[in-house]
Amino acid sequence: MAARPDGFAVINRQRGVRLGVGQLQRFADAVRAELGLAEAEAVICLVTDAEMARMNEKYRQKRGPTDVLSFPAQNNPRKRRAGLRQRTRVVQARAKRGASYLGDIAISPKTAERNAKKDGRELRMELRILILHGLLHLLGYDHETDQGEMHRLEKKLRRRFGLTWGI
Repeated sequence: MAARPDGFAVINRQRGVRLGVGQLQRFADAVRAELGLAEAEAVICLVTDAEMARMNEKYRQKRGPTDVLSFPAQNNPRKRRAGLRQRTRVVQARAKRGASYLGDIAISPKTAERNAKKDGRELRMELRILILHGLLHLLGYDHETDQGEMHRLEKKLRRRFGLTWGI
């Protein structure tokens, strides 16, 4: 997958769920601006449950589809303890040297739709939450190992973007 030259690209490779790619693109661009990632690029690809299940099995050794997977680029800073501002500055510095590609995010709208219904959210909001979550992973955050750092930042950003945290 390759990003468009001017930022984040949202690509729809599934047909099972109707959705507004333009709205998701605008949200991704707003997150990019909010985080000061003007020079950064990433691809957000909407895929089928079958494709997501294959990726989940291959890369996480877990069966079945999941809602979001992130694939950080090799040049991505992975400092867990650094704050977002410092991490963003590192990404921006690398971008000036031509190393601006953060990585890829895969999202299954079908799984997102099931999760949204279960959690009492609209699909549009669920997809935005997944874009934000995936992007934090591309920036080097890992909620499975960081003692709550990613969770706290994601909660703060969800409030900033008007996304509900949970029921």
